[in-house]
Amino acid sequence: MFTGIVEELGEVTAVEKLGDASRFRLRGPAVTEGAKHGDSIAVNGVCLTVVDFGEHEFTADVMAETLNRSSLGALEVGSRVNLERPMAVGGRLGGHIVQGHVDGTGRIVERKISENWEIVKISLPAELTRYVVEKGSITVDGVSLTVVDAGPDYFTISLIPTTLALTTLGIKKPGDPVNLEVDVIAKYVERLLGNTAQEPEESAK
Repeated sequence: MFTGIVEELGEVTAVEKLGDASRFRLRGPAVTEGAKHGDSIAVNGVCLTVVDFGEHEFTADVMAETLNRSSLGALEVGSRVNLERPMAVGGRLGGHIVQGHVDGTGRIVERKISENWEIVKISLPAELTRYVVEKGSITVDGVSLTVVDAGPDYFTISLIPTTLALTTLGIKKPGDPVNLEVDVIAKYVERLLGNTAQEPEESAK
């Protein structure tokens, strides 16, 4: 379980292609402090398992399903990544409930620069539009954000200077892919309402 509050802007230091998987080595002094084999670390919003670690670095294996459903397959040596360790029990939930399970990818459409913030427009896959609402929560590359405007095939977010400076969202360009995770509560509500709607029909049989 994560909160979408990025702890560190890390870097990919090695990529090994393994046929239907990839092995990444990533540098992150903060998130590797006290790291152990089997720990979870979110990389651009994707929950990965630590399989090896060294001084300020850790290694994670990424299977084909994750590479196909996220933007991790586009990472290369030198790519910057958002890193976050799981929330500790009793810790503060600074963002919102984030599972590290990417629902799909979008792309940066445009950036509007203001004096003290930026408005970023991101494309939204059709199958995710029903979960995105104005002033609702969404995770973009592992960053917990509030939706400013929710369109039919896009949404916008407002980024403060801290987010621009400390996450990959400050360096993403139009056309770049981003990982999206919608609010898990919305998905559970949809499932529950769907089951409720079917109950009268099922009981009539």
